[in-house]
Amino acid sequence: MSKQTRRKFTSGFKAKVALETIKNQETLAELGKKFDVSPIVISKWKSELLDKLPGIFDRPGSASDESETVDTEKLYAQIGQLKVENDFLKKVSAKMGK
Repeated sequence: MSKQTRRKFTSGFKAKVALETIKNQETLAELGKKFDVSPIVISKWKSELLDKLPGIFDRPGSASDESETVDTEKLYAQIGQLKVENDFLKKVSAKMGK
């Protein structure tokens, strides 16, 4: 028996095939024969495209701005905690050094 290797498709190829399915000019079986890809795989690519399509027109950076704000707040809280600990350790080491 020979071991069959999985084929890997580029994202550009996947997008091209998925867009062809959205046009609805050919069935999945016809597209499968045309591109030499299983109709089930084509269906998955179409679903993935439709799921991600609404996010294409989002403003760039809007989601990351929110996460940066949360990260910044966490970092400021951590800085405050470390400053308190540092001050405490300075006092303790000064008393022990005497």
